[in-house]
Amino acid sequence: MEYHKDRFEDHSLILFKKGKPIALFPANQRENVLYSHQGLTFGSLIVSKNSGAHEVYQLLEVLIDYAKNEGFKEIIVKAIPPIYFTKQTGELLYFLTIKGELQSRNLVLAIDYTKPLRIHKTKRKHYEKNKSIGFEIEETSNFTTFWNDVLQPKLDSKYNAKPVHSLAEITKLQNEFPSNIIQYNVKLEGEILAGITIFKHKKVVKSQYGATTVKGESLRALEYLFMYLIEKFKDEEMHYFSMGTVDADNELGYNPGLLKQKEELGCVCFTQDIYKIPIA
Repeated sequence: MEYHKDRFEDHSLILFKKGKPIALFPANQRENVLYSHQGLTFGSLIVSKNSGAHEVYQLLEVLIDYAKNEGFKEIIVKAIPPIYFTKQTGELLYFLTIKGELQSRNLVLAIDYTKPLRIHKTKRKHYEKNKSIGFEIEETSNFTTFWNDVLQPKLDSKYNAKPVHSLAEITKLQNEFPSNIIQYNVKLEGEILAGITIFKHKKVVKSQYGATTVKGESLRALEYLFMYLIEKFKDEEMHYFSMGTVDADNELGYNPGLLKQKEELGCVCFTQDIYKIPIA
């Protein structure tokens, strides 16, 4: 988390039992609120695999008592999406509903490789057809071309926005976690048309960034790259391929077009709950 330490006032915690760490709470503070770290895709209260339900309840109680003693008015806990569980468990969610209230719920779109792939026939048709175009797939640890020529221009022109990670930050992260962060580009005659930045976590892969040029869009280059990676990670026996959220600032709360696009690539909906615990 150090790469964006200037953006957050860290307040991460380690919880101990008889001198041994048994839980983590990656967190930051903002004014009088203690947040499950806002700079992380997932965080929550992370407990030992050996912790039973009652111990999880006790750990949550300790966290609440700590927040009260430190003068916080509330705790915001971002649950871990179930696709990242190493042990299926619902204890924490149960106790969070007792101690707090559901503040919001995010949709997380992911392919479940434990089930048969359900990719729209049109996507498959275009993928097979585009194999004859001559696309070249590049796997690299260098993000410069994608960031400068594809991602940043696309976000700037379409959303007047910048990537969450700067080029320097993503490069620093990749140097520290070389097997977990990988850049895939699709090129035609040496010209980059699209790219996808992949984050790998055990048996889960996540497309952190995906973007295409105008020319790439006309050739369905990004779609081709997604299809290529879907097959690749299936062959590598990954469990899930997450394509992130489809949240939007509109009356629906989500982007219907983006939702349809990800569903046609084989994604199904998972949820990530965010709870608010008031401190009396």
